[in-house]
Parts: sequence; structure tokens; C-alpha cells
Amino acid sequence: MAKRSLLGIVLTGVALAASAGYVVKVPDHFPPMPIPDDNPMTIAKVELGRQLFYDKRLSSDNSVACASCHKQEYAFSDGGHAVSTGVEGRKGTRNAPSLADVGYRDKLFWEGGSPRLETQAIGPLTDPNEMNMDPAALEAKLRAIPEYQTAFKAVFPDGITMLNIAKALSAFERTLVSANSPWDRYREGDLTALSPAALRGMQLFFSERGDCFHCHNGQDFTDDSLRNTALATVYEDIGLARITGKDEDVGKFKVPTLRNVELTAPYMHDGSFKTLREVVEHYNNGGQANLNADPLMRPLGLSEAEVDDLVEFLKALTDRSFTQDPRFAPPSPAASR
Repeated sequence: MAKRSLLGIVLTGVALAASAGYVVKVPDHFPPMPIPDDNPMTIAKVELGRQLFYDKRLSSDNSVACASCHKQEYAFSDGGHAVSTGVEGRKGTRNAPSLADVGYRDKLFWEGGSPRLETQAIGPLTDPNEMNMDPAALEAKLRAIPEYQTAFKAVFPDGITMLNIAKALSAFERTLVSANSPWDRYREGDLTALSPAALRGMQLFFSERGDCFHCHNGQDFTDDSLRNTALATVYEDIGLARITGKDEDVGKFKVPTLRNVELTAPYMHDGSFKTLREVVEHYNNGGQANLNADPLMRPLGLSEAEVDDLVEFLKALTDRSFTQDPRFAPPSPAASR
């Protein structure tokens, strides 16, 4: 009963703010957030998406929300878990990536199989190992909740549909901008923001010797490409080849953002590396023997001290305010339980 009352208060506010626009604020060194014409941002839509994001009733057994695998304290990754747990304790097959700045991505999922958030959002909702909902069943489930009926009608003329659920979730996720790390403050002129070790690591990161910047560039430290980083000689998960069917695409996975990477362990698509140092050492060693390995994969010859410096720079990409921002937190304590 308490949960219903809290939900009602939140979603009544959503209904009242239905037409008010929402502007995603980004710093000067970020491009404007791309907003699709068919899903404009409003305050009400963002708030509805936040409520949906934290609501476990979007899963078949009421045990899993989007936030179950994308936790704010871990920069909206599933910190500490190589793969996530879905309904009925079912295990997934891939590491849940961070949602920091996800609105800028035009390739979603580890194999880049979705070009926009609105299509990506449907995947976890319907995946048998994640939230396991039939679209019609989810629509009916939410229609049985009066507060959702009211809130959806206020935002979408056609009310509760699978597409509108995805649109609301996407609107909320586009607000998840992370841009207040020591690195950002250094870029904006605070020359004391980075430690001496992080400064040395920064110089390595952006040098041909460190060789990180070719793939991890731009404001989010990703070029959104798909590459085989020689993580294995034989891949159990074939990555991009699952979509294309091409042998040369076996083992290619999306280059992830490095923002908040300190908080998102374990690493890689399968969560196979527990620490940032293990990741840096993998690249320093050139990876494992693999015929499809990206041409950039080669031994770097960095010293132990240089590896340490690179790790310190990566830690300087951590935005603590992002993990504590109340705009991204559960609308009420009850909603995330």
C-alpha cells in the first residue's frame, strides 16, 4: 500500500508536467545530446522513464528492474558481477556495460546490434535470461496499475504500449550525462585536478607508445567501433559475427566508454578481468594469439611504472557526482525494492 501511494505521488507529478520540455545540459567540451525527432524530451517523460527504470514489476517475476543490473553507485553498471542475474536466478552471458553518456551511442549492445536506445530498451525487457516479459503481457501488466495509466496518457496519446515504454526509458537514459571527473576539471583549466602520476598516464594514453587513444577518443573515450582485442584464441561468444555471419567478425565487440571505468569492474564483454591493471597489462602484452586480432593489438613494451601511471589516469575519469546525483536515483526507496 505504501509503495502504491508513493508511486501515485510521483506519477501524479509526471502527469502535471506532461508538456514541459527537458533540456539535457552538457559542458562546452561535449557536443549537444542527440534527441530523435520521434521521441522529444519532456520532464514528464523523463520522470516516467525513471520510475520504469527502477520498477521490478517490468520483469516476469517482479524480481528484476533495469536498475538491478545498472546501479548508480557503479556508474550504472553491474559492479562486481562478470555477468548479471535475471529472473528466477538465470545468468546472462555478457557483462552489463555502464550507461554513462549512453545517449551519445549509435551502437548498443556489445555487438553493436541496436542503433538507438528505443530499440535497445526492448531487448532486456523481453530476453528470457533478463526480464523475460512478453510485450503484450507487459502492456497489460502496466495497464492494471492506475498510476501508470494516468502517467502514460499524459505523455503519450496512445497510452501504454511497448514502444512508449521504450521511449520513456530512453528519455531517462539520455539524461545520464557524466562530465565532472578530475579529467574534465583539468580540461576546463584546473591544472591541479590531476595527480603527477595521472598526468604521466595521460601523456602515455594519448601517445603512439601508449596507443590507447586510437580507439578510446572523444569526450566519452570511445570511437564506437567494433574490434577484436585478442581476448581469446577461440571465442565462445562470437560477437559481431552473430549478426553478420562473417568469419572476420568473430570476436569483435564494441569499444566501451572509459568514463567511470574505475567503478565498472570486472571488465571486457565477459567480465574476465577483475582489475584495471589486468586490462592494461593485457594490452601491454599484445593480447592472445588470434587470426582476427585488430591490427592495433601489439606488445607495447611499457614498464611497470608506466602501467601504474596509465591506471592512475583511468581512475581520473571517475565522476563521483554522477554516482550520487539525486536526479538519477530511485524516485522513492520503495520503488527499487
